[in-house]
Amino acid sequence: QVHLVESGGGLVQAGGSLRLSCAAPGRTFSGYAVGWFRQAPGKEREFVAAITRSGSSTYYADAVKGRFTISRDNAKNTVYLQMDSLKPEDTAVYYCAAKLTLSGSNSYYITGAVYDYWGQGTQVTVSS
Repeated sequence: QVHLVESGGGLVQAGGSLRLSCAAPGRTFSGYAVGWFRQAPGKEREFVAAITRSGSSTYYADAVKGRFTISRDNAKNTVYLQMDSLKPEDTAVYYCAAKLTLSGSNSYYITGAVYDYWGQGTQVTVSS
């Protein structure tokens, strides 16, 4: 079992920035591909960004491309989501998810159903 903990959410004005963190305390995170997803009130969960276990490859939803950056520091067992130029439509609960992958894998995953572990979520609210 991998316990994921998200942090860094909050209230920000449109155009502002936030950095979310996804940590796996006490676990070696380097064997996991990680994704960020979000769910706004009344809407289905949607994919935001994903990163391979090594961090060498990333992928973004069109809605956030050019504004969000996913990265990881495996020495700190943490994955980050830097969110710049935030818009009111970015308001949602943001979740990180982890999927155990084989050594040498360079895969990322954009479908939530394939992930093994999920965090509890962190609220991001962008005011206009």
